[in-house]
Order: sequence, then C-alpha cells, then structure tokens
Amino acid sequence: MKELTKAEEQIMKILWQLKKAFVKDIVEKMPTPKPAYNTVSTIVRILEQKGFIGHKAYGKTHEYFPLIQKDKYSQFYLNNFLSGYFGGSFEKLVSFFAKENDLDLNEVEQLMQHIKDENKTQK
Repeated sequence: MKELTKAEEQIMKILWQLKKAFVKDIVEKMPTPKPAYNTVSTIVRILEQKGFIGHKAYGKTHEYFPLIQKDKYSQFYLNNFLSGYFGGSFEKLVSFFAKENDLDLNEVEQLMQHIKDENKTQK
C-alpha cells in the first residue's frame, strides 16, 4: 500500500464517509473554494490506478467506491509514521505526546489504560 497525498486523502475521506459517490458528489462535499470537477476526476482516476477505489459504470458515468477500508489505511499510515519519526517505538510516541501536551502522570496512566482496554475489546 502506498501513502496518499493530501488531496488523495481528502477525497478518500469523503468516499469513506459516503460509501459510494459520483465525482459531482465528491466535489459537493469538498470545502470552499471547491476544486474544479476535472481536478477531482483526475485524482479519482489516480486513486483507482493505485488500487484504493473501484467503480461501477453507468454508461459514460462512473460511481466510485473505496476498496481499502479506512481503518486499514489508518493502521498503515500510523505504522509508517511511528517507524519514521519514533523508530517504531510506541513508548517514544507516548512520551513525546505527553511532553508536548504537558500531561501529568495521572493523565498518562489513563491514556495507557484506555489503550489496554481497546486492545482487549479488539481481541
């Protein structure tokens, strides 16, 4: 899996939310100033080439849908982020986050407990 550009990620977030959409639907959901229809259409085709989305044809019109689930991409992205900035160490990430946000020990313990609870429910 490849990392998405900001523009590609913005379109994927819309598709994950809508589940399926035509290019005009994607443009409607984008913030103002809205990009040109052709620009969005080009990015959608790139996403399709990368294997992130598929389409169903209705004559000359195409309805697009995600092929990659949001949680799968999030996991991929976070793993790359973790390895790129923190040497793959979750502890270094938490330490950085705690320092940057001036968290006290109790808040860090609550965060760690929340993570443990989430892991238990996922298993």
